[in-house]
Amino acid sequence: MEYFFDNERPIYIQLVEQLKLFIIAGNLKKGERLPSVRELASIAKVNPNTVQKALAELERDGLIYTERTNGKYVTTDEKIIKKFKKMIIDEKLANFINDMEKIGITSQEIIEYLRVYKGAK
Repeated sequence: MEYFFDNERPIYIQLVEQLKLFIIAGNLKKGERLPSVRELASIAKVNPNTVQKALAELERDGLIYTERTNGKYVTTDEKIIKKFKKMIIDEKLANFINDMEKIGITSQEIIEYLRVYKGAK
């Protein structure tokens, strides 16, 4: 898994977002042990404190949990994963529809464009 960051927003927030995507997409499997903070910092090329802050937020959200002395794991609770997947879908769809409306595309036209686009794949 590769991590990409921009300079527009705090790195830990971007790390949280990317880890959430890895979890809901199944790139990090339910119950899978996460790399240690140091390993993850090395993989993502960020400071370990940044990783720790991101993992704390994911744990507050319930997407990961800590087993004392064994490390951090992806939740096995499918409801939590589905909840975050729906939140991300809702946000991306709202942004997409808003962008389309700004250029004068109606809901019906969006549906037609999606049909054509999907058929072209």
